[in-house]
Parts: sequence; C-alpha cells; structure tokens
Amino acid sequence: MSETTTVPESLGHEPPATGRQLRGNLGVSSIVFMVVAAAAPLGVIGGVVPLGIASGNGTGFPATFIASTLVLLFFAVGFTAMTPYVEEAGAFFSYVRQSLGLPVGIGIAFVALVSYVALEAGVYGLLGPAGASVVELAGGPSLPWWVFAAAAFAVTTYLGYRNIEVSSRVLGVLLSGEIVIVLVLDLVIVANGGDRGLSSGIVNPDAIFSGSLGVGLLFAIISYVGFEATAIFRDEARTPERTIPRATYLALVLIGVFYAVTSWALISGWGDEQAVARATDSGATFLGDTAHRYIGAVGADIITVLYFTSLFACILAFHNVASRYVFALSQRDVLPARLSRPHDRHGSPHEASLWISGVVAVSVLLAVVFGLDPAAQFYTWFAGATTVGVVLLMIATSVAVLVFFTRDRHGHSLWRVRIAPALGLAGLLGALVLILTNLNDLVGGSDVLAWAIVGVLATAFATGVAGGRRVG
Repeated sequence: MSETTTVPESLGHEPPATGRQLRGNLGVSSIVFMVVAAAAPLGVIGGVVPLGIASGNGTGFPATFIASTLVLLFFAVGFTAMTPYVEEAGAFFSYVRQSLGLPVGIGIAFVALVSYVALEAGVYGLLGPAGASVVELAGGPSLPWWVFAAAAFAVTTYLGYRNIEVSSRVLGVLLSGEIVIVLVLDLVIVANGGDRGLSSGIVNPDAIFSGSLGVGLLFAIISYVGFEATAIFRDEARTPERTIPRATYLALVLIGVFYAVTSWALISGWGDEQAVARATDSGATFLGDTAHRYIGAVGADIITVLYFTSLFACILAFHNVASRYVFALSQRDVLPARLSRPHDRHGSPHEASLWISGVVAVSVLLAVVFGLDPAAQFYTWFAGATTVGVVLLMIATSVAVLVFFTRDRHGHSLWRVRIAPALGLAGLLGALVLILTNLNDLVGGSDVLAWAIVGVLATAFATGVAGGRRVG
C-alpha cells in the first residue's frame, strides 16, 4: 500500500533568510561520496577491523557489521520519513529541534559539534604517521608526524573555504581509489579460496557469539560514524526530499556490505586461527601483510598510500560537516551571525569553515606541545568522545522521530514511523551501554579520562540548552 506525505507550510519556526543559506547542486552520488569518505573505509579496514577480530568475537566479527547495518537502517527509516518536515540543513540538531523544541535541539547541536570536531582533529593523529610512512616508502627522510598534519590541514582549510562541489570531487577520486584496491584484494583472496578455504565465521552462530560480542559490536558501530551527515547537505542538494533519503540508504548499505565482505575476506586470507593470531599480534600491519601476500609488494605499497589519502578524505568530510553545524547554529543566532554568511562566489560557509580550522589547529598544536602519542593518545581520546557523542545524537533523533509522529503519522505506515524507529532506538541504546561499559578501554584504560569525556559532552549539551533558551 502506497504512502502519502503532506508537507506543512509552516513548521513552527521561520526558515533562515535566503541570504543566509548555502548553495549547491549535489546529487545522490555526490552526497554518498561525502558520507562514505567520512566513514574512511580503508582506515576502518586497516585499523578497526583488526581490533574487532582480536578483541571482539574473532572470526564472527564480520557478522557484527551486518547487525550494525540493520540497526542503523531501522534508524534511517524514521530519520528519512521526517526529512520532508525539516526545512533547514542542521541534520540531528534540526530533527530534534523540530520535535522536542529549540533548547533541546541546540543542546544536541553542541554535542554534535564537539563530536565531529573531536574526530576531525583526532584523525590528524593517524594521518601524520601515515604520511611519514608514505615518504619513507618513497625513500625520503623520517619526518615528525605534525609536518604531514600541517600540510593536510592547509589543504583542508582551502577546500573547506571553496564550494562544496570541489570537495565532493576530491573525495570522489580518493574514495574510488581506496575502494578499488580493497575490492581487488578481496577478489584475489576469494579466487584463491583463502588460506584454508573461505571462512564460515560470518554465518556460524558459534563464531558470532564467541569471545566478546559486545566489544565486536562496539567496534562495528564506531565504523559507521558519519553516515548521518546526509541531511547536513540539505541546502546544497537537488530535491532534498528525495535526495537525502536515497543517499542515506545507499550509503548505509554500501558501507555495511563493504565492511562485512572485506573483513570476511581478510580472515579467509589467513585462515580462522591464524587470522585471529595475526590481528592480535600485529594488528597495525594486518592489512598490509595480507595485501603483500596476495597482491604483492606493489599492491601493499598502493594500500599504504591510499590509507593516507583515506584519512585525509575523512578529515575533509568531517570538516565540511562541522562547518555546516556552525553555519546552522549561527543562522539561529546561537553563534555569531557573521558565521552564517555564505561566500558571495562559492556559496560556501567560509567563515564557519575558518572557525573550525582554528579550533582544530589549537587541538593539534596542544597535542604536539604536550608530546602526546598521535595515535595511542591523541586519536584514541578524541575518537572515544566522538563515539559516545554520535550514538547519543542518534538516540535523541530516534526519540524525536517517535515523538513527532505520535499524534499524526502524516500518511506514513505504522512500520515506518513507529515500529522501525523503535527497533532502531532499542539497538542504539544497547550500543550505548556497550560503549560506556568499554569506554575506558577506548581511551587507554583511564576511568578518569572516560568520565571526563562524558562530562565534556554533558557540558556541551547544557551550554547548548542555555543558548537555545536565550534565543528561543
């Protein structure tokens, strides 16, 4: 039975003035490129997957990507159903504001901003050493990680200042390269039948529920951070009522299938027992060692280079998302109004972009001054904050969807606006429990730091609520 959707003329708040809106012509494919690039697929395959295999449920880890995709698809059903009723490009902030009121919406926006800026800054801690590896691979000198972070920062700042379509083209090229090389590796492993036959762990209940399934699900959920950014590009999308839902579903399915298939192939490449042992003992080189074994030294070198570009693509994508959160908040006069003035020629949030660059620059500089390990400390701490923050954002959005459609389903089916969002909310609450339970492991075993992350996010929410009440 088909659904009918009625979009009300007034949604309770006047939309921002036309002169304070962004401009663009993004289609489904461009937005999908931005979102999948933010997920950093090669970075996940090279970094998160070995951790999930070693610390999670071993050869059953690929199945956790399937479970995570289903939970997030349930979430997306309600998220996209509400899209026609949200007239501004604020992603989670706009959805929560529309349903739960401006103060709560602004509070969620501040949590989102802290989460995305933390991840953008933290990934520089991975990119720097990856850049050093690329230079050394080419026979160059050994340079400190911050040199490569500074170079990537300059390029990101320039692209963030320009029109969004420039960034989408850059991300499209980088993303295509990393996906192609990994798919080649997958195909070669499968064609060779793996080391001892193809792994059955992905469909074997004994393997799926072995080890620590909770930790496995935690690492899987982390790998999807960024998919929800489809809605932040509303003003720059063609026919957003159709483009945003299509891009959301497509991005989720592509990410989920890619992660599940590739992690299964990597396990098959070594055999079940050997794969777990290698992921445990040499996780940092797990992907490179597998590539060297199946596609040779050249293939492994290509992956080393594309791992670096994957991290850059992730930084650029999250920079664009964070800039648009600042832009949306300044449209509501929660932040200075000048940050919501698009560039006259590029139509970009150039002032907001420069503001984000300033915050990130200070974060990286402090990491260098205090001598933090770029990956084990700087990235890990910031990624922990992002993980908690983004799951909280999705939980709040799920509640907002359920509340919005409580009195009027607007012609949608019970499944789309009640059952599916409720299932997604249940899955996300379970994920939050797992993340909080294991948060100290994500941030180096420090309970103090784990509580500090929760405190920062709580403070951000309270600050946002206060700001929302002031302008409401």
